[in-house]
Amino acid sequence: MTSDGGALLLRETDRRLNLLPRLAECFLDRRNPVLVTHPVAEMVAQRVYALALGYEDLNDHEQLRQDPLLHVLAGQAKMDEPLAGKSTLNRLELGDGSPHRYKKITYWKDSLDALLVSVFLESFETPPEEIVLDLDTTDVELNGKQEGRFFHGYYDEYCYLPLYIFAGEHLLCVRLREADRDAADGCLAEVQRIVEQIRARWSRVHIILRADSGFCRDELMDWAEQQQGVDYVFGVPRNKRLRRLIEPQLAEAAGEHARTGKPARVFTEFRHQTTTGSWTRARRVVAKAEHLDGKENPRYVVTSLPPEQWPARQLYEDLYCARGDMENRIKEQFHLFAGRASTETMRANQFRMYLSGMAYVLVSGLRRLGLKTTELATAQAATIREKLFKIGARVKVSVRRVWLSMASSYPHQRLFQQVWANLRC
Repeated sequence: MTSDGGALLLRETDRRLNLLPRLAECFLDRRNPVLVTHPVAEMVAQRVYALALGYEDLNDHEQLRQDPLLHVLAGQAKMDEPLAGKSTLNRLELGDGSPHRYKKITYWKDSLDALLVSVFLESFETPPEEIVLDLDTTDVELNGKQEGRFFHGYYDEYCYLPLYIFAGEHLLCVRLREADRDAADGCLAEVQRIVEQIRARWSRVHIILRADSGFCRDELMDWAEQQQGVDYVFGVPRNKRLRRLIEPQLAEAAGEHARTGKPARVFTEFRHQTTTGSWTRARRVVAKAEHLDGKENPRYVVTSLPPEQWPARQLYEDLYCARGDMENRIKEQFHLFAGRASTETMRANQFRMYLSGMAYVLVSGLRRLGLKTTELATAQAATIREKLFKIGARVKVSVRRVWLSMASSYPHQRLFQQVWANLRC
């Protein structure tokens, strides 16, 4: 018996994306081929599928390695031989490229980064006219003595501060960083790398960078202003000087709130230059003067987009506020155990985040290719796992085939059939 009968949907998704075979090519294996029992492709598939199915710990593989269904997913044809155990999988994580008697496998970071962008590019049949790249950070709590641990006052914990970059639901970058740095540290290099790879395939696509005030840095805005077809919209931290500039609009919003008893918004825009010299030039700032119950709530964004294309209200409400959906995408990373940074080195923890990211790409691909037009078309990874993957099934192994028999009383039977048909067409 297995509790993961729906995992066959993930295998069909991988056949469409060709993700895991390419992921295996991002590794250098210095083991003697004659003595290898578990190829890299098998171990990587074993780890990614297990994360997607809800198994976060390597210890789980002491039992999972005997599961014939996981054998099918990982591509192991010999059902009577177990898959890799926890110790073998752990050595896969800990290899750093240096000569070692036991840790002879390492990964190429650049290849993994490029693979994430390549899957995004391949998801479009024709080049889009415009894409939006969302940047954000989050915290990964640490409870041990991991390399690079630092106490972050805002999160009130020892943590890492990884950087995520998304284009819609597509993951383009996951970069693990120490928490003793600015939120925007290193993001320019990541954006340059991603834009260069996108431009190599889509030379005319318009790119908009979008992020909160943590990324409102002159070097990032200055770079975007020097590029053709690249714009930005970033939040701006609130301060007294900016508030003085919108006092008439705040008063207008307060009067409207007093008259109607409902939240009131008034939008304005102006050219703004910092007095500290942190900005090299004056830029367009859009301000929202809002009054809620008993308090004012001003917000500011800076942008390179022209007002005739994006008026103040539409820029803030339709473009900038849409970045909130990225929070759901980051939450899905933790549904797939991206926060499991319990190994000693940052390189190994970065590798774990890559694996969680690839599990997300697989689930996201299923959502895009298999769940379109269904009631789960916008469902999150945890919901998809619960309703489509966690299906009890009887496993029968014959000489030539592995048979899975699912219960006819499965409540989402028609949905499963539709998803299967979408993936197979």
